[in-house]
Amino acid sequence: MSRRRKGREVNGILVIDKPQGVTSNGILQQIKRLYGAAKAGHTGALDPLATGVLPLCFGEATKFSQMMLDSDKAYVTTARLGERTETGDSEGGVVEEKPVPALTEAEVEAVLENFRGDIQQVPSMYSALKHQGKPLYEYARQGIEIDRPARPVTIYELKLLAIRDNELDMAVTCTKGTYIRSLVEDIGEALGCGAHVVALRRTMASGYDLSQAHDVNALEAMREKGESLDGLLLPPESALTMFPEHRLGGSPLVSILNGQPVRISGQPFEGFVRIYGDHSFVGLVEAVPEGDDTNLVPRRLVKSSGG
Repeated sequence: MSRRRKGREVNGILVIDKPQGVTSNGILQQIKRLYGAAKAGHTGALDPLATGVLPLCFGEATKFSQMMLDSDKAYVTTARLGERTETGDSEGGVVEEKPVPALTEAEVEAVLENFRGDIQQVPSMYSALKHQGKPLYEYARQGIEIDRPARPVTIYELKLLAIRDNELDMAVTCTKGTYIRSLVEDIGEALGCGAHVVALRRTMASGYDLSQAHDVNALEAMREKGESLDGLLLPPESALTMFPEHRLGGSPLVSILNGQPVRISGQPFEGFVRIYGDHSFVGLVEAVPEGDDTNLVPRRLVKSSGG
């Protein structure tokens, strides 16, 4: 007999402005408790040092968490020049110090240009990437260095915001799997003085930005007043706006709801498509062209979707 899940059914996405000094999982458990939710997950952890956009998925929205993990991200970061640390950020001990040259904006821009576009990046030893089932940071804490092959990432935007005596402020928009700590370390090495991250704020993830993010303390205050938090939830499909939408009705909709593929004509879809009934979101299908027609194959359907 299966164990019954504790908590109530909650469906949707809540965007949190993660505070500094706490883990993403700690925030997830705190918000899950506030909602009394049976099922919840986050879509890509932020380091305790980092703040900013952290989308949390509840219930049916968790079916799309992998796609959210695979989405582009944006950050604002402050790099301190002249010091390399064990972890690549201010939480690690300093392992090397070098004098910081008097850098002009043009000199910094010339270096940053080398990190725009498609680049190869070696992940930090203090990342959550796994080796033989264990996160790399566990090896790092034991003083064990694991060989990490460079991985391709894309830096869509790398904008210099400010230069101070020994600090740079930068805005970064990038693909999934980009480590800002590694990027800052590599920029510091290219500048000849080393660098590490002292501030990191995620400004966009999974298409959500800071304007949609909620303060954790404000949510706690709402619950203490007995106010419902359900109205703050965004619908699961709000994370899927990068995919085209298509409406179905009648027997084709019934077939999709029963997990059966449907053939349609006159729609040049390929890849994932959001499917709606007459009134509501049904789920995600994969469109496969076949001659002049297209097969819609159900991939992620949400419950209680009668159209």
